[in-house]
Amino acid sequence: MSLDAVLAKIDETLPEALERLYAILRIPSISTDPAFKAECDRAADWMVEELRRLGFTTSKRPTKGHPMVVGLSEGPAQSTAPHLLFYGHYDVQPADPLELWDRDPFDPALEETPTGTVIRGRGTSDDKGQYMTFLEACRAWKAVHGALPCKLTIFLEGEEESGSKNMIPFLQDNAEELTADLALISDTALFQSKTPAIVTMLRGLVKEEITIHAASRDLHSGFYGGIARNPIRVLSGLLAGLQDEDGRITLPGFYDGVEDLSNELQAQWEALNFDHNGFLGGVGLSVPAGETGRTPLEMIWSRPSCDITGIWGGYTGEGFKTVLPAEAHAKISFRLAPGQDPAQIRAAFRAYITAGLPADCRVSFIDHPASPASQMSIAKPAFETARRALGAEWGEDAAFIGCGGSIPIAGHFKDYLGMDTMLIGFSKDDDGLHSPNEKYDLESFRKGTRSWARILNDLSTQGQ
Repeated sequence: MSLDAVLAKIDETLPEALERLYAILRIPSISTDPAFKAECDRAADWMVEELRRLGFTTSKRPTKGHPMVVGLSEGPAQSTAPHLLFYGHYDVQPADPLELWDRDPFDPALEETPTGTVIRGRGTSDDKGQYMTFLEACRAWKAVHGALPCKLTIFLEGEEESGSKNMIPFLQDNAEELTADLALISDTALFQSKTPAIVTMLRGLVKEEITIHAASRDLHSGFYGGIARNPIRVLSGLLAGLQDEDGRITLPGFYDGVEDLSNELQAQWEALNFDHNGFLGGVGLSVPAGETGRTPLEMIWSRPSCDITGIWGGYTGEGFKTVLPAEAHAKISFRLAPGQDPAQIRAAFRAYITAGLPADCRVSFIDHPASPASQMSIAKPAFETARRALGAEWGEDAAFIGCGGSIPIAGHFKDYLGMDTMLIGFSKDDDGLHSPNEKYDLESFRKGTRSWARILNDLSTQGQ
């Protein structure tokens, strides 16, 4: 196969590829807001037609929410190349607050910045610009060779930004059709905005929301202060006890199943020379918190954490109100490492809170979705094949890295379809995902497309 011809075609047709990207970016497919339901439907229709133009047998599949899009290309006859599934999401975050945007978020355009040319608009980096790199690589392959180098399924979701409520039922109902040898996702970033990377470890997530109830009503602090139980004090004490002086979470059994990094990954991560001072300095901090004796990259990629993300109670308006509140509230986020069971963590947290309640207090909990961590085996040859392909495009060795956030679909592919997932993305740290003035570097779009062409070529010729 002539890879050079495909790469040349990508460079030659970059202006047309940008116009196609602009077309899908102009559709405000905001999945979380019912007012944009028709726009999500329109985005799905656009993707169906685009995949059909690429030769995929494609359909829009209804769900109880926004539709899925599934396309299939059989690839060369009697090929021994692997069957690949590529996943992306066509929905985007709301653009609010609109007054903080420098241009209409759904009127994409190129802009010159001090660091280079960028594509500005909602969804450029998360995730339309990313998944379009893969589709443009497929387009170039078809233009040069007449067919793709392997069997390929494209799977696009419309609810990723609103919780993927219908994903698991859809996977269960369509498992045979969607199962492939390997899944590919482009929804991650370059390491420190410059080093190509394959994410092989994703932390899981447990979200808890609690209310401590005390008196039957708010109380005058002059009449009741000192004798009545204050739920804010109770809540504060319980939350403070979740970590010890060394930064370890104190819940019984919390670290069950958590393993240390392999020597191979430890060496790779150390070789990245992560600038944690710059990382923290960029947000006005200087000293790493968390577990004593752990490196900064370990703490954000492979170690579990517990953070209070919201706490409130009593009067918080302007001025002062001398009352003891009847209730106090908090939201707590647990990021999980591979090996931890979300249900066990939730149960341990609730048992800890309930056991620590003093007299005259009770607690109520609100359920939120939870997901386990995901870890991919880099022993599979496909991972090293893709790593070398990325290095050839970017001019430096690609790295196997972790990700502190959660991308539940990778775990779902493993749990429900038995597939490993390779997460390769080209966003940069300053892309402003979910924020006003989101952007995607033109270099990321071009080199991302070229990267996928190389990966498709090498996975198809070198196998799994």
